[in-house]
Amino acid sequence: MQYVLIIHEVADYPVWKAVFDKAACLRRDAGELSYQVLRYRDDENRVVHMSKWRSLSAARKFFESEQLINIRAKAGVKAPEFIYLDEVESGVLR
Repeated sequence: MQYVLIIHEVADYPVWKAVFDKAACLRRDAGELSYQVLRYRDDENRVVHMSKWRSLSAARKFFESEQLINIRAKAGVKAPEFIYLDEVESGVLR
């Protein structure tokens, strides 16, 4: 499985979250299969978006598209860091 980890600061979390939610269909159609949103405990405007993708090439194409660059600007995203990852192993501890 392939994942994208995005770490970024946003100007205003509720504004960012509304734009993020509105883009759900765009993300799905581009190849995002699932996601998690996390926030830093001591800074609610530092966001981590972890998502599972059909392919990393689809993810790169989506995240580097002009459309998404404009969406990020509208959402108040500051200097996102994209980390593209291949799953090596997973498990459940009981």
